[in-house]
Amino acid sequence: MTTVLMTGAGGAAAPFMIDRLRKTGSRVLAADMDQHAIGLYLADLGFVVPAGSSPDFLRVLRSICISEKVDVLVPLVDEELIAALEIEKEGIIVILPKQEFVAICLDKLLLMQRLRAAGIYAPVTRLASTGLDEMRFPMVVKPRTGRGSRGVGIVSTEDELTTFLNATSYARNELIFQEYITGPEFTVSVVVWRDGEVKDVVPKEIISKKGITHMAVTRRNHEIEKLCCKIQEHFRADGPFNVQLCIDEKSGKPYPFEINPRFSTTISLTIAAGVDELGGLIALAVEGKEGAHFGGWKEGVVLLRKITDQFVDEKEFLEHPIIMENN
Repeated sequence: MTTVLMTGAGGAAAPFMIDRLRKTGSRVLAADMDQHAIGLYLADLGFVVPAGSSPDFLRVLRSICISEKVDVLVPLVDEELIAALEIEKEGIIVILPKQEFVAICLDKLLLMQRLRAAGIYAPVTRLASTGLDEMRFPMVVKPRTGRGSRGVGIVSTEDELTTFLNATSYARNELIFQEYITGPEFTVSVVVWRDGEVKDVVPKEIISKKGITHMAVTRRNHEIEKLCCKIQEHFRADGPFNVQLCIDEKSGKPYPFEINPRFSTTISLTIAAGVDELGGLIALAVEGKEGAHFGGWKEGVVLLRKITDQFVDEKEFLEHPIIMENN
């Protein structure tokens, strides 16, 4: 039995991922900084851990992995990714891209610069503290680092920009200005592992998004597939990543505006469409190519994200094994 530890147990995709791994025979541990994160109660064993930004996070994570004989670590929180990759030194598989790629993606300004330098269409992006210069309205203003659309706004005039900057808690050197690309938005699963071979690319057109994607549909798009393969070829992520992009309505070209160097919250749609991004990559990492099966995927599968209530006896809830490791 493979023991899998998943961090970010309070995330939108965590309950689906935990349930799927348990149903396929894995022993699943879950960790989160919030003792009431739902995933802690769905896993076989839950751990309350320090925040990913805490200097204690790596120490606690390593301790859990060693004491529980964890085979595979699946981090889902951006702030934890770089530290989590250190766990590879313990001989534990970490289902993430390589560290250099992760670091580039977490810096949204650097990522856009690297993409454009590689000849990949990407929105013009600059540090807010350097001023507008060649930037045109409308444009996106967002933190240089961050996730879940926190602190992001679209401004159409200088007055709107001034209002936004006066209201935000971020300093100017923590924000970026980014060209606004008009057109359909996609979130794309790129399934790849250390052998560098892209197993599949699954584009999902967003229908509704509020911080995270609430509705999306799988769409075949050759240009998106070529783009994602080019990103892997140039940067050698060699681990699962998610590309957020818009199809420019004028040129028809895909413009990536962010890359998440981890599984995204739409992993459930990727799996529902036919590609087992989660189980397939774990099997590939643990057993090699002989044990990995991804399958093809179906176009036109729609994600309708909902909250599903689950009920347990109070005694079961109170006795569920949750270990406090946040000190």
